[in-house]
Amino acid sequence: MSKPTYDYYKGLLIGEKLPCAVLDEDLLVKNVQDIIKRCNGTKIRIATKSIRCISVLKKIVNQNPEAFCGFMAFTLDEAIYLTEQGLDDVLLGYPYLQDDLLAKVAEKVKAGNRIVLMADLPEHLAKINEIGEKHGIKMPVCIDIDMSVRFPGVYFGVYRSHYHDVAQLKQEAKLIKSFNHVDIVGAMGYEAQIAGVGDNAKGKSLLNGAVKLLKKLSYKKIAQRRQAFVDELEAITGKKLDFVNAGGTGSIETSIQEPWVTEITVGSGFYSPGLFDNYSTFKHEPALFYALEITRKPKEGIWTAAGGGYTASGSIDKDKRPKPYLPKGIKLEENEGVGEVQTPMNYKGQLTLGDPVFFRHAKAGELCERFNELIVISENQIVNRYKTYRGKGKCFL
Repeated sequence: MSKPTYDYYKGLLIGEKLPCAVLDEDLLVKNVQDIIKRCNGTKIRIATKSIRCISVLKKIVNQNPEAFCGFMAFTLDEAIYLTEQGLDDVLLGYPYLQDDLLAKVAEKVKAGNRIVLMADLPEHLAKINEIGEKHGIKMPVCIDIDMSVRFPGVYFGVYRSHYHDVAQLKQEAKLIKSFNHVDIVGAMGYEAQIAGVGDNAKGKSLLNGAVKLLKKLSYKKIAQRRQAFVDELEAITGKKLDFVNAGGTGSIETSIQEPWVTEITVGSGFYSPGLFDNYSTFKHEPALFYALEITRKPKEGIWTAAGGGYTASGSIDKDKRPKPYLPKGIKLEENEGVGEVQTPMNYKGQLTLGDPVFFRHAKAGELCERFNELIVISENQIVNRYKTYRGKGKCFL
């Protein structure tokens, strides 16, 4: 497959309202195929927060339904919405305590939908148990395990779960068993410091080296902790867990080496946003990006586009800014960056007022919060327009 060019995308967008979001479906399909190969038979659970479009979720699964095992939702109401769109087997990625939404999930579970709640505190389990008792059912629950690793003077990971030592789980075993309306069916250990941290960022050689070293030192510790938690959960419940969830796009190769891991969560890799250029172990294609209109030329070599300031969440860093994509050679004006209403760029080539310029969001699904639709391109034509969550009137978080 040849690399798409600026002229290719520019020609297809003639007459389209700018700014717009563009999905290259040919590259999306290639990314799906490549990720399936990387998973090497381990099932894939799709992280919906990184996609935020029902049509794309279905497109991904339809490439090879046997390779996928369900979805990971990021809010309770999104999980409910997914089941209403015909997407079942939904795992919540995060714990929630809202009575009304938990009650709606209970109704869905009672009706036969597969929605698994997340918990990492006894308080979470107590609330879920209360809801399950009211509805006369056992609520499926997954236990979130902290995969952060502590080195002398360094906390390598993120602050997520309460369970960072299996001794905590053992201490709470009796309490956990007392929740008669909770059914612990799975465990999740998300090694964010492996899956979500690049180790090949330009201009950061010292940091890259440190990250690579910390990752290498973490693999064995992560695997041992995950196995210990799985063993303890199975001892507490007296049964084999339905699933053990791990990883992300950035840690597929290490996660699948653990025999007890049954599924890998993947999301951002399907779109391959700007931050995914910072990994040394894999490369996927930029399938999702957006176009801005050139509206000004304040001086020679400076071109200004309308809008574009779609900065990613997380810690404040230049890597979180949108990444200039096409035409090759466009660079941000450092004093202004990417603006709410205008974005000046340095470019030595020739453009014309009204031309599009293309940017990639630093993250994946967040771009879909800015646009109602994705213009879908395949084989030199616009083939569809997919409504995003926003385009369907949904805003979950």
